[in-house]
Amino acid sequence: MKSFHAFLDKVDERLGDGLEHVLCAHHQRRLRSLGWGDVLEPGGDRFGGRAPVRDGNRVEVLIDGEETLPAIEDAIRNAKSHVHIANWHASADFRLTREPGALTLRELLAETAERGVEVRVLMWAGPPVPAFQPTRGLAQREQLKFTDGSAVRCVLDSRERTMHCHHEKLVIVDDAVAFVGGVDFTALEGDRHDSPDHPPRPIGWHDLASRLEGPVVADVADHFRRRWTEVADEDLPAPKVPGPAGGTRVQLLRTVPNSTYDFAPKGEFTILDGYLRALRSARRLVYLENQFLWSPEIAEVLLDKLSNPPDDRFRMVLLLPRKPSNGADTTRGQLGRLLDADGGHGRLLATTISAHDGDASSPVYVHAKLGIVDDEWLTVGSANLNEHSLFNDTEVNIATDDAQLARTTRLRLWAEHLGRDVTEVDGDPADVVDRLWRPLAEEQLERENRGEPRTHRLVLLPGVSRRSGRLQGPLRGLLVDG
Repeated sequence: MKSFHAFLDKVDERLGDGLEHVLCAHHQRRLRSLGWGDVLEPGGDRFGGRAPVRDGNRVEVLIDGEETLPAIEDAIRNAKSHVHIANWHASADFRLTREPGALTLRELLAETAERGVEVRVLMWAGPPVPAFQPTRGLAQREQLKFTDGSAVRCVLDSRERTMHCHHEKLVIVDDAVAFVGGVDFTALEGDRHDSPDHPPRPIGWHDLASRLEGPVVADVADHFRRRWTEVADEDLPAPKVPGPAGGTRVQLLRTVPNSTYDFAPKGEFTILDGYLRALRSARRLVYLENQFLWSPEIAEVLLDKLSNPPDDRFRMVLLLPRKPSNGADTTRGQLGRLLDADGGHGRLLATTISAHDGDASSPVYVHAKLGIVDDEWLTVGSANLNEHSLFNDTEVNIATDDAQLARTTRLRLWAEHLGRDVTEVDGDPADVVDRLWRPLAEEQLERENRGEPRTHRLVLLPGVSRRSGRLQGPLRGLLVDG
């Protein structure tokens, strides 16, 4: 029986390698035909590529709904000219805070519009067949709730590629402040309200966003303007570029599929470009929080770093959900490859988190989309590390080379996940991974395997599979990535 399973593993490995090679070749042909082939070529500066670099910005990384949602509500309440929102889905009855008397999103936007502020909401129209949420019927019902009896304009965008969506999450207020991140204004598929303490509840929700001021806000605003102009057939004036607000350089990175909008007929793939440049440049640390880890292009760079480490103290830490909404097996399949490349050297650590209160426990869904390399490059936004986000959905991330912001953000997140004070997770990242992350995550998995209750939120990702799961991602990519 053991030899039979070994045979199946070997067959799966060969088939998986072959399918991923076909998928990568397909992506390469597609990008080359569109004039984006250089994105896949090694070399180039870490903070460069095709996206403009804007100086003079202020960037704040907001962790979990507890920080993100009240900050967005405050910005909307103080709007003077306009509020522009682009989201995967938004529910009219969603409340941005849980304070007594908190308004629903519909009430907040309607009251804002009553003050003479122009409010525009751009949502995905839903899939053409009701195969998954939000269905087109649901999107249309929510659209009516936002607009009925109010001055709010809400438009549904159905210009998605087949089996893909509009996934970005943006808020722009007065072209003076913008939010770019992963937080949706809905409880669909999970409650976005959560705190770094992650108290037990049906499902916790770990997520991130960025608050931006300065010249890069004009890039966010112009992206919304271009989509809105084509979908709503309403011309909006070009945004004025704000003056300097800080000392941080920022790039707005996007995925805009080709043949979707007239403003980008050949598409834009700067999120893929940004990730590949940064990951290839990694010397000491790669830290990724993401909902999915499917992309073979990303996996190949990570495999190379583990097989040929640039430094003896190189570490790669991954924080992923235990059970993604889909693609769990393909995530595990890529982890199997990465673990094989690590070869037991302890450079790779793949973890997930849950919530605990005594014997009570519940999952925490990792919905964050964050990358940090060497504490010198940071990205946060809406893009997952899969074919959907890197090639076929509309997505928006920001990236920065602000080393202080990258390091501070990492320390805050590590303190949250390890349940320690920030001062305790400071120091050489390799030491912190070896001394705190790994022993704790391994000990919690051992308790779980013995049938004992876990005592901490952090645990190693269990169940690395290689068979059908390894094949699912490449097959899905070939079937839906035209």
